[in-house]
Amino acid sequence: MNIPRISLIGAGPGDIELITLKGIKAIESADVILYDALANEELLAYAKPEAIKVYVGKRLGKYVYTQEQINYQLVQLALDYGHVVRLKGGDPFVFGRGFEEIEYVRSFNIPCEVISGVTSAIAAPASVGIPVTTRGYAESFWVITGTTKTGELSNDLRLAAQSTATVVVLMGMSKLDQICEIFTEYQKQETPVAIVQNGTRDNAKHLVGTIEDIGAKVKTQKLSNPAVIVIGEVVSLHPEYIETYLKEEIRTMRG
Repeated sequence: MNIPRISLIGAGPGDIELITLKGIKAIESADVILYDALANEELLAYAKPEAIKVYVGKRLGKYVYTQEQINYQLVQLALDYGHVVRLKGGDPFVFGRGFEEIEYVRSFNIPCEVISGVTSAIAAPASVGIPVTTRGYAESFWVITGTTKTGELSNDLRLAAQSTATVVVLMGMSKLDQICEIFTEYQKQETPVAIVQNGTRDNAKHLVGTIEDIGAKVKTQKLSNPAVIVIGEVVSLHPEYIETYLKEEIRTMRG
């Protein structure tokens, strides 16, 4: 009988080549794989043919299993089959509820390994040429959830809006208007913004704008979740932002 153990793996932001080598090796040795909606299903090709694959994903409020049911399955499947891989999009410890799963599994004295993944908070902006920090533009960055446990915006967003840091919001598209209102309260309506949908994937889309006009652009181009919102001066480095906004400023200055 196989010894029960769990590997909690970050699948990365979507591009299957952005998972770690250690993550691939864990998938290859798995007896069971529980995978999320944001984990690229192409990664399952690395699994043994006989490995059991269970979709437990949740997206846009639609749940196949509750978190409690997922926790229970992790333990039961490990006891029944041995090595269980929990494959989660991005990094499991960045708004992935990974620690909750670890805590539950360890309460049954089942060994659990965490294999970090590339978070979309950095990879999605980078995939369209936007750094979250760079000299002269941003000395730090915030990563904030757009939806807290209560369904509200995080209070941290107000603090972030008062800083000069880059602000990256995950799971925030449904609250984009509220986010822009907060930045407007602090006279940040001209702050550059980028939206990156399905970052690093073949079907990725993105657009750039400002706090003042990004809401209208999103509606026109119909961008939605899963998407990353990037707010800050680093967005002004994007070629489309330069073409749209900075050239207009130059023309205005020249009269």
